[in-house]
Order: sequence, then C-alpha cells, then structure tokens
Amino acid sequence: MSSQLNRTALPLRLTLWFFGLLTIFPFSLLLLTSVKSQPDLMRGAFVLPDYPHFENYLHAWIDGHFGVYFWNSIFVVVPVVVFSIVLGVLLAFGFAFLSFPGRKALFVVLTIGMMVPAEAFIIPLYYEMRYLGLTNTYAAVILPQIAQSMPFATIFLASAMQQLPDEILEAAILDGASRRHILWHVILPLMVPAMSTLALFLFIWTWNEFLIPLILVNDDAYRTLPLGMLFFQGRYTVNTPVLTAGAVIVIAPLVLAYLIFQRKFIAGLTAGAGK
Repeated sequence: MSSQLNRTALPLRLTLWFFGLLTIFPFSLLLLTSVKSQPDLMRGAFVLPDYPHFENYLHAWIDGHFGVYFWNSIFVVVPVVVFSIVLGVLLAFGFAFLSFPGRKALFVVLTIGMMVPAEAFIIPLYYEMRYLGLTNTYAAVILPQIAQSMPFATIFLASAMQQLPDEILEAAILDGASRRHILWHVILPLMVPAMSTLALFLFIWTWNEFLIPLILVNDDAYRTLPLGMLFFQGRYTVNTPVLTAGAVIVIAPLVLAYLIFQRKFIAGLTAGAGK
C-alpha cells in the first residue's frame, strides 16, 4: 500500500519540483547578472563572472538614490500596515459579532470598495489631495493606501473572527466580560495567525504600489522604490548589471518578509479549516 502511494506521489513531487525550479530560475539569473560587469555580461547571460561586482549595489544605492527610496518605502509601508490592521480589527469585530442598522449595506459598500481599482479614482484623488495641500508629501501616499486596504482588511479579519470557536466566546460572555475585554484578551490572541497573514499581504501590496506615488508625488525626495526604479532605469538603461542590482534591492525585502513569516502566513490561510 505504501509503495503504491509513493508511486502515485512521485509524479506530483516531480511536477512541484519543476514549477519550483521554474520560479527560482529567473530570480537566480537576476542575482547572477547583478554581480557581473559589462564585459562579463557580453560573454553570455549564464557565464559566471571572474569575481562578484558588489559595487553595482553601491552604485544603485548611492547614485540611483535607492537609499532614499528604500527608507521612503519603509516610512509608507509601516503606517499603512499598522493602521489598516488596527482599524480592520475594530471594524471586523463589529461586522462579525454586533448587530446595528445598515450593517449589510455597509458590508456591500466595503465589498465594492475592494473591487474598485485605483485607476478609477486616481484623477479625483489627485485633485482632492492638491486641494488639501497634501501632494508631494508622505500623507499623499499613506492615506489613500490605508483607505484602499481597509475593505480587504475588514472582510478578511471578519471572516477569520467568525471561524473562532463559539465555546470560547460564549464562556467569556457568561463570565461577564465586556466587549473590550473580549476583543483585546480573547479574540486578538487567537487572531495572531490571521493578522500576520494580513500584514504580509498589505506589506507586499503597499511595497509594490506604483500608480498612487506616480500621480501624487513628483518630488524625488518622496518617491518609493518601485517609482524610483522607473526613473533609475531611464538613467542607467545601458548599464544592465547596475539596473538588475536596483531590481534586487526592490524585491529583496519582499522575499525576506515571506521567508521569515512563511509559517504564520500558511497558518493564517488555513485558520478555521478544522472548525
């Protein structure tokens, strides 16, 4: 029986290995190109360099202003993720456990807000930010992305809260716990996997956001990494190794974040499956 299962699982494992290598290969080629010189690149895409040219990263970091873009991305990502999760928890608690007038209508509005792309409202958003005097500021990039993240955060966390064991919540209510106590001392400890998964989602989406910074920020001092990569490419189109070094700087935090939080990410996705 076990040998039959092994024979059945072997094609699946080979297929998974194939797609895994297919996914890793472009990133490996990107890393290899980023430590080459121009003569090394002319010898072939798969040729190893005589020695690694880590100065490509230094040129990208200093000459390409990637140090500024990197910290700008951090200054934008952290408040977006934190405020989206905090506000999402409060709204999700209301939608999951409380009854109030207009609850279904508000939930529909949130759902519609999650489906509307940024391209549909970017022009009125620009005029609104210009009227408020917020263009070319961190607020112009942070506030719209918090608003964009709120619908998904609320729906995601409300769904996760509804998957919590009813016995725990009923026991807290019978003990006379207040809503605030139930939220902060009963629900939140159980929501850590789901919130970790949400934080990773929001981190990736905010880090990769391109349209909102492109339209609302014209000052190089406030540009984030994806936007900075666009202007960096215009200046270093000929120097491919320096370009690829800049691309590695852009995507490396995403890869590291996923590798660090991989287990919590999977636990959050599978939370409630056994209820």
